[in-house]
Amino acid sequence: ATVSGQTVTVKGPKGQLAWDVVDNVAVVMGEDGIKVDPRDETKPARAAWGMSRTMIANLMKGVSDGFERKLDITGVG
Repeated sequence: ATVSGQTVTVKGPKGQLAWDVVDNVAVVMGEDGIKVDPRDETKPARAAWGMSRTMIANLMKGVSDGFERKLDITGVG
């Protein structure tokens, strides 16, 4: 994974994905991984903070495991 400005790029065995993080969130590549923090304590910044963390986690899962859909069919008949 690499962080260039507000763009997070992830490469893996299933391909490469990139995502531009919103300006309310600070993204830094550290030794432990990618650190995501809100720039201020406003409600929109904190909401974007949680969404950004989830999007980056989904990028990581997408390039390593790929997309998978499981259907659970229940009913009578």
